[in-house]
Amino acid sequence: MEDSNKQNTSLITQQKGELLSKQSIVSRSVVKNLIRAAIEGMEKAYTPYSQFQVGAALLTKEQKIYTGCNIENAAYTPTNCAERTAFFKAISEGERNFAAIAVVGGKNGVLTDYTPPCGVCRQVMREFVDPRRFLVIVAKSEEDYLLYFLEELLPLGFGPEHL
Repeated sequence: MEDSNKQNTSLITQQKGELLSKQSIVSRSVVKNLIRAAIEGMEKAYTPYSQFQVGAALLTKEQKIYTGCNIENAAYTPTNCAERTAFFKAISEGERNFAAIAVVGGKNGVLTDYTPPCGVCRQVMREFVDPRRFLVIVAKSEEDYLLYFLEELLPLGFGPEHL
């Protein structure tokens, strides 16, 4: 029964390149909108030390988007990543059901390569999502992106169910 339930919520690649879930939450146009929102979030980054700006756009299952940017600190440890900023904003507003996140980044705000979430961000995501169904989008542009389920980026992740 669980396998058939897994199929109902997994992404299905369509012939025209369109991605659809059974809930029709994450389509190709939604992916592009998330990437665009992540790029806009990146422009707000505070990065006086590394000059490496990161933006994230978190999609709730109700199709609301929360953006985040990285915020550096001279002491380094208090620095907060864009992904965590987006999650913490959403959580602080009462959100608990998430579908996807897009992440972009680059030196001086120039997107030249994929910017995957760091290990700490992956663990924060794991706290609030089903890793088998939560989509992580890493992008260089609206047209050039990679799609992963969190489970692929954080295999054998430790979650609340382990306590």
